[in-house]
Amino acid sequence: MAVTNSSATCNGLFIISLLGIVSSLFGTSSAQLNATFYSGTCPNVSAIVRSTIQQALQSDPRIGASLIRLHFHDCFVNGCDGSLLLDDSATIQSEKNAVPNANSTRGFNVVDDIKTALENACPGIVSCSDILALASEASVSLAGGPTWTVLLGRRDGLTANLSGANTGLPSPFEGITNITAKFTAVGLNTTDVVVLSGAHTFGRAACATFNNRLFNFNGTGSPDPTLNSTLLSSLQQLCPQNGNASVVTNLDLSTPDAFDNNYFTNLQSNNGLLQSDQELLSDTGSPTIPIVTSFASNQTQFFEAFVLSMIKMGNISPLTGSSGEIRQDCKVVNGQSTTQAIELRSGSAEKAVNLAEM
Repeated sequence: MAVTNSSATCNGLFIISLLGIVSSLFGTSSAQLNATFYSGTCPNVSAIVRSTIQQALQSDPRIGASLIRLHFHDCFVNGCDGSLLLDDSATIQSEKNAVPNANSTRGFNVVDDIKTALENACPGIVSCSDILALASEASVSLAGGPTWTVLLGRRDGLTANLSGANTGLPSPFEGITNITAKFTAVGLNTTDVVVLSGAHTFGRAACATFNNRLFNFNGTGSPDPTLNSTLLSSLQQLCPQNGNASVVTNLDLSTPDAFDNNYFTNLQSNNGLLQSDQELLSDTGSPTIPIVTSFASNQTQFFEAFVLSMIKMGNISPLTGSSGEIRQDCKVVNGQSTTQAIELRSGSAEKAVNLAEM
């Protein structure tokens, strides 16, 4: 495993430490995941995932951030089983319709492109849940972040959990206590909260995710006092009251498409875009404050911690062995008609439009 900006000696020690930590943290469930799972059945899997994302980046510079978010939102609900990718069907209520995901999660088309390429190279071998894990690593690496050896062997779930997505996913409007509780519920800790929030070092966010800070924060009639005044002014122009809530802006003001530690230095200037971001540093007495401060001054430390947290997250309740399946199409469970799913999805979209017109 290579970690960007680390010496060979440090990398060697870090790998030994990492293997020990992963083994102790995940025990039997993760022991069934391994780095060479596809070495005999689909040896080019990582290269195929990476090249497909490279192509997508040519026309969509934010796609890497979108793909890692899919992995995050998948793992927090039912574990890392690809359930987020499933469309509505006669028996499935898609997690894509959950409040944290609707009109927000994106990149499903690139996941489909990766799956098509893999099915052409090694049909019926690579799971959609493993695609999300591999795509996350490739996206971070291609943006200048660390690279790591992804543990593989997940299988795809047979159902989705809409209610779980509505209640279990962290919200940009929540405080540190609530967010930490949701991380704890899936086996992660306070350090993981800070580390994985650092993925907001690239990508975009819509006005709807932060306009609560701009005019009437928590019913005070005033903006969020922890928001930098210069940033506040520009955001108020971008996202006026009763304006278009789907307009997007950069999560990281300084290097919006690069994976680095500027996310944390931005917080030190009160330039965190989301309430949940800035509270990592501005919530007085929070145990997250020294972690933010440390990462702001040491990018290598952040990168090494990010690798550990991504591996931990990728090992949340994976399906292995004979559990689940290897989906032929990430949008539907095997044996279900894609046409049926499309028709049901269209019906849901029409219903959403009708409700919007009410």
